[in-house]
Amino acid sequence: MTTAIAPELATGHIGLNVSDLDRSVDFYRRAFGFEQLAASADDSRRWAFLGANGKLVLTLWEQSAGAFSAETPGLHHLSFQVDTIEQVRSIEALLRELSVSFVHDGVVAHGEGVASGGIFFADPDGIRLEVYAPTGADSAPAPSGAAPTCGFF
Repeated sequence: MTTAIAPELATGHIGLNVSDLDRSVDFYRRAFGFEQLAASADDSRRWAFLGANGKLVLTLWEQSAGAFSAETPGLHHLSFQVDTIEQVRSIEALLRELSVSFVHDGVVAHGEGVASGGIFFADPDGIRLEVYAPTGADSAPAPSGAAPTCGFF
């Protein structure tokens, strides 16, 4: 069996199914400061491309009903990385102003004795989200003990 030699890969953009495009665009723009790069003009096939500094990060497709389910195979959660734990706390404060419900109370470590950590919450469709920093969460609690916090919420 031959194995392909892949070039170095990086995540391009993430596509999410949403139930209400306008509500989701508003949430992601307010919560993360994304700009709308493009949007559909056809009301029967609604979508929006969101990004930062002209780079596509997230595509939203209005083609779902109901809410996100952790019970079926597929997306577990979507994670955004920032540079510092202070940036995580700044986003947390903004999300609290938007009345977002958090899985844990404030910043948590990814595991016992781990320096990385962040906040865990859901978007308007219940899609599980995380904002984390690679360092600075050393003194934060690890609600799942040695197990990865980002895996069990």
